[in-house]
Amino acid sequence: MQTQIKANKQPITLSRTITSETKHSIISDFKEITKIRLSVSVVFSSLAGYLLGVETVDYKTLILLAFGGYFMVGASNAFNQIIEKDLDALMDRTKNRPIPAGRMSVSTAFIIASIFTVLGVFILYTINPQTAMFGAISIFLYTCAYTPLKTKTPLAVFVGAIPGAIPFMLGWVAATNDFGIEPGTLFAIQFFWQFPHFWAIGWFLFEDYKKGGFFMLPTGKQDRGTAIQTIMYTIWTLLVSIIPAFGFTGRLYLTPFSAVIVFLLGLGMVYYAIQLYKKMTVKAAKQLMLASVSYITLLQIVYVLDKFIR
Repeated sequence: MQTQIKANKQPITLSRTITSETKHSIISDFKEITKIRLSVSVVFSSLAGYLLGVETVDYKTLILLAFGGYFMVGASNAFNQIIEKDLDALMDRTKNRPIPAGRMSVSTAFIIASIFTVLGVFILYTINPQTAMFGAISIFLYTCAYTPLKTKTPLAVFVGAIPGAIPFMLGWVAATNDFGIEPGTLFAIQFFWQFPHFWAIGWFLFEDYKKGGFFMLPTGKQDRGTAIQTIMYTIWTLLVSIIPAFGFTGRLYLTPFSAVIVFLLGLGMVYYAIQLYKKMTVKAAKQLMLASVSYITLLQIVYVLDKFIR
């Protein structure tokens, strides 16, 4: 009798373990197919843009923008992984994604992407039509232009920088239902920033990208030409970031004190871009990538604090 009881306990424990692992796998795959970390960073940019443009914060709009932005980016990423499923299987960093690993079917991923697209555009439309329009443009360019061009030409980074720059200015448009010099400036900041950011990634993942046939670096190589262009775009990012301090950008204004902070942060990124030129190493590229992420995040925080504190 005692032996029978022990024998019965094992299947129950095993069943619970399998159920737990299955649930964890489903949640993990959902996060992976929508790239939740990237989505959160995009939502952060959108919310920063909204706070810069709004006169009085409407928390309902803030929540709608957060969800709409998440669905928008999640849809783009899901479509991207459907299109690149065969190439993802060739690269170490992507071969364990849900579709190439066989844990999720293309049909399931397509349903997720389609639902996210509809929800994203609908939610953004409830804020205002212009916000929905830019959100739809972002999904279209990322999926139909940037993704297929990645295996054709280094200009893919230029094309991809357009949808990548939309979130920051999208927040302003959500707040004002207007596109002018202010959201245009926010777009320009994040547009130029993406070149050193993605070229740094393209540098330290060069060998892995080569397996999938992706052309991410401007010269196609880890050479001085790529490093010089990275420095140039980093400097342009820095210069565009302090333009609001000179009063040329309408309601988007930055006090001299905050402009100095942004300038110093930018010099930090320029330093790491120069280090990439000097060292030409994977480690230097990773440091530049981390510096670029820190820069855009801190810049947005400084911009928002500057508005509400002054």
